[in-house]
Formats: sequence, structure tokens, C-alpha cells
Amino acid sequence: MSQQPQGPPKPKRSRREQARTAGFVVFAVLITLFAVLNLDSVEVNWIFGTGEAPLIIVIVVSVLVGIVLTYLVDRRASSKRR
Repeated sequence: MSQQPQGPPKPKRSRREQARTAGFVVFAVLITLFAVLNLDSVEVNWIFGTGEAPLIIVIVVSVLVGIVLTYLVDRRASSKRR
């Protein structure tokens, strides 16, 4: 009977790490449900015309534009403080 070499025992994950992981799992499930429930096509009025797109795409693009604009404004404000 051969024994496998045992290294140092793996440290247990803290409750904080477990809670963070559980939170990420719940968040991922909610985002997935949100995406699945918003697949209907909607009419979008672009600057140069009108088109149809899935609602989830419109929402994601809007969030990304908001993130980029917030980053740029914050960066500009922090450079003025210096």
C-alpha cells in the first residue's frame, strides 16, 4: 500500500471569503435571469436613424457608456485637484 505525499494542509476559507463567493454566485444568477428576461426586441432611436435591438443589448451598452463617462469625468476632476 503506497501513501501519497501530503503537503501542508490547505487553510480553510474564512467566512468572509465564503460570503463573498456566495454573493458573487447570487449576483451572477440575478444577472443571468435579468438577461434572459430582457431578450425582447425594442425600437432604438440612434442619433442617425432608428433600428431594432434586443433590450439586454441596449441596457448593457447604456451601462458601459455610463461607466466610461463616469471614469472620464472622475479622471478629469482628479487631475484638476492636483
